[in-house]
Order: sequence, then structure tokens, then C-alpha cells
Amino acid sequence: MIFTPATIGGAYVIDPERLEDERGFFARTYCEADFLAHGLSPVAAQCNISFNAKRATLRGMHYQAAPHEETKLVRCTMGAIYDVIVDLRPGPTLHRWEAVELSAQNRRMLYIPEGVAHGFITLEDATEVFYQMATAYTAEAARGVRWNDPAFAITWPLAPEVISARDAAYPLV
Repeated sequence: MIFTPATIGGAYVIDPERLEDERGFFARTYCEADFLAHGLSPVAAQCNISFNAKRATLRGMHYQAAPHEETKLVRCTMGAIYDVIVDLRPGPTLHRWEAVELSAQNRRMLYIPEGVAHGFITLEDATEVFYQMATAYTAEAARGVRWNDPAFAITWPLAPEVISARDAAYPLV
């Protein structure tokens, strides 16, 4: 795997290294030893799938409060997403955001550390997102911030057409 640091500390864009032959290719998408060698938390406590029927479906911006903070490894297994992270940790990158296009075609992954909110908008119909989590989801620790908060000034590639009432009602920071 190729680990490329994002501009938000502790976040990484991860590309599988393809070993190709006449059959196609093989690539690892997760190896605990490689994650530990890069100083990253292993992400294998829980795995989730998010299926999104329509293009322009927005989910986010989600995080979990202490002591249940989440580290996530996100990959788009069908379709494509514009994946966004926002740093909520005190420090020089507080409220900075970064976006990466994840798709079934590019097979790219995004590693999201604790204290960073996560969300995405689908770029295609029938998009599926696969998450690996370092900790199990805890409903009472679930939190979010508004996807269109002026404090973040996220540039989304298209306007959301589908968004849950909960995600639309998250507070501004």
C-alpha cells in the first residue's frame, strides 16, 4: 500500500499497490502491520456498508465524542464519492477541510483519525461505501457538524438532493 499524508495531520490517502499478471491484479487494502509501521491505529473492530441509491446524496459530517472517538478507513466499492474530512481538534488545522474522490475505479482509500469529522456526497447513482472502524459505533456518542457551515467553507462539487433530517439539522460550530 502507498500511504500519502493528507494536509490534515494523521489523515492519509492510501492507494493499493497492484501486483499485475495475465489474470488481472492482486492488492492488499488493509494490513495491520503496515498501519502500525506508519504510526496508525488498526481499524478492524467494526465494518459497515453505506448504500446510496441516488447521485447527490450527502451523508455527514459525522464523528463520535470522547471517549468513543472513531478512526475510520473509507473506501468506495461501487460508484464514486467526493469524500470530505474536517479537523475538529484544537490546533493549527482546526476547521480545515480536505476532500478526496474515492471510486470503485481508483480503489483509493481515506484514513481518518480521531477528532476529524467525515462526510461525503455521491457522484453517481448506486454508490456503495465500505468503512472499517477502530472502535464500535456508540449511539450516545454520535455527533455531527453542519455540512455547509461557513466556518468550514467546504466547496462541494454539486448541491445535495438527498440528505437526512438529522444531517441537515446539525449545529454550526
